[in-house]
Order: sequence, then C-alpha cells, then structure tokens
Amino acid sequence: MTATLQHYLNPLHIYCRLRDFGLSKGFATYLCRSYELLMFRPLMKKTY
Repeated sequence: MTATLQHYLNPLHIYCRLRDFGLSKGFATYLCRSYELLMFRPLMKKTY
C-alpha cells in the first residue's frame, strides 16, 4: 500500500475529517474505532 493511501485510510485522519464535517467528538470517535477494528486493522495485516 502506498504511503499516501495509507495516510488517507488511517483512522486518525478519518476522525479529523469527520470532525471537520461537523460530527460530534463522541460519534466521530465511535465511527473511527469501529472502522479501525473492522476494516483498517484487517487490511493492514494483509498488506504486511
């Protein structure tokens, strides 16, 4: 995975963008934690 794509898929980056869009801190945190556990970690395990 390229560094740029990895940056944009990073849960912290997504959290910041959700906050920029106006989501509450708690809801953005909930979404990012779910995304990290269900999608990001399994995706990163397959690429290394």
